[in-house]
Amino acid sequence: MALAQEKIYTIADIYALPDGERAELIDGQIYYMAPPSRKHQDIAGELFTTIKEFIKSNDGSCRPYIAPFAVFLNENDKNYVEPDISVICDPRKLHDNGCIGAPDWIIEIVSPSSRPMDYYKKLFKYRTAGVREYWIVDHERNLVTVYDFQNDSAANYTFTDNIPVNIYHGFYINLSKLDI
Repeated sequence: MALAQEKIYTIADIYALPDGERAELIDGQIYYMAPPSRKHQDIAGELFTTIKEFIKSNDGSCRPYIAPFAVFLNENDKNYVEPDISVICDPRKLHDNGCIGAPDWIIEIVSPSSRPMDYYKKLFKYRTAGVREYWIVDHERNLVTVYDFQNDSAANYTFTDNIPVNIYHGFYINLSKLDI
C-alpha cells in the first residue's frame, strides 16, 4: 500500500492566502498565525522603539523591522517567516519584499499558540539559516532566553535583568523599564 504524499507548500501559497490571513512557511509546511494579544503588541512596540532609538543615536547601520515583515530565510521558496522583530545589518539583504537571507538579530514574543514553534522549530531554523542572535521573550514566564549563535551560547534572563545585546557592545535592555 502506498503512503499518502504530504503536500509541500511554497512562498507562492503564502502570497495566495486571503487578505488578512497570516501564516509562516517552514520547510514547505504552512503554519497559520493567530492575531497577537495586546500585551504581545505592547512588548513588541516597546522593544522595537528601544532598539531603533539605540541604533539611531549610535549612528548604527543596522535596520530594525517589526512584524509583519517578510523574511525569506533560505535561497529556496520553502521558508518564509515574519519574526516579531528583525534587525538586519547588511543592506544588500533588504529588498522591497523584505529580507532575503538571515537577519542578524531576531526577537520572537511567545504567544500560547506559538510556544512550540518559537522554542523549537524556529530555534533550529534560525540557527541553521545564519541568524547571529535570537531572543525568545516569554511574558507568561517573565523570561527572556537569549541565543548567541556566534559564540554558541545561551542564557536566561528575567524581565528585571539588564540583558546584553550581543550584536551591539554596550547595549542592554531591561524590560521592566519599558512601558509594558
